[in-house]
Amino acid sequence: MSEQSCAIVVGGASGIGAAIAQSMAREGKTVIVADRNTEGAQTVVEQLPGTGHAALPVDVADEASVAAMFEQAAQHAASIDTVVHCPGITTLGLVTDLPVAKFRRVVDVCLSGTFLVIQQAGRHLVDGGAIITLSSLNARQPAVGMSAYCSAKAGLSMLTQVAALELAPRIRVNAVAPGLVHTPLTSGALGVDGVESEYVENIPLGKPGTPEDIAEAVLYLARAQWITGEVLDLNGGAHMMRYPNVHAHFERATQPAAGPQPAG
Repeated sequence: MSEQSCAIVVGGASGIGAAIAQSMAREGKTVIVADRNTEGAQTVVEQLPGTGHAALPVDVADEASVAAMFEQAAQHAASIDTVVHCPGITTLGLVTDLPVAKFRRVVDVCLSGTFLVIQQAGRHLVDGGAIITLSSLNARQPAVGMSAYCSAKAGLSMLTQVAALELAPRIRVNAVAPGLVHTPLTSGALGVDGVESEYVENIPLGKPGTPEDIAEAVLYLARAQWITGEVLDLNGGAHMMRYPNVHAHFERATQPAAGPQPAG
């Protein structure tokens, strides 16, 4: 069992989670990368500086899986003091068209999964520990066709604050709310013509963020001893602007090309 302080990064197999795992390892922590993608998690672990790191399987939408992961983590590390929760999925569809099963799946992963992880973290973290969740610009900015994701992330931001009240003063609970960041989650949308350019037009600092930008903020919240219940906007100022109509870009991209017009 590792005697170093330990950080669990849930959803750490790629993107923002992988960058956070790197930043925690550079701080000298033992890092447990927990993810459904166990192969990706193991790859991240092998690239971390230091020793004693581990990859564990978890499905955040499954209560038993989350509990089992924390039990395994407790056997691996003597002192778990940081838990970062990163997983997220999204779907696209107007309220009148979106199948309820797709809505529920997004909520299960983004909101209910966060609840399960915070619940277990509250039971396992040492006094003085920190929980950091990943909310979104969409927690405060609505987007056409993104009812499930916006609702789940808005709920996650409030859940973060409720947990901060309940777990104080023993554990601090905060969130970061990223805007546009290039990750596997955003790659599909950003591949549609016009989506990224409209995003960037609505970022006052004029550029997307990077996973490392988010990791830096998470590391700060893990260290900051007098901050709890904070949802930190991290979006280049995009929360002051307009959210792009991603759904309209998808609609244009999927419309069949106009064929030759009949003579007449």
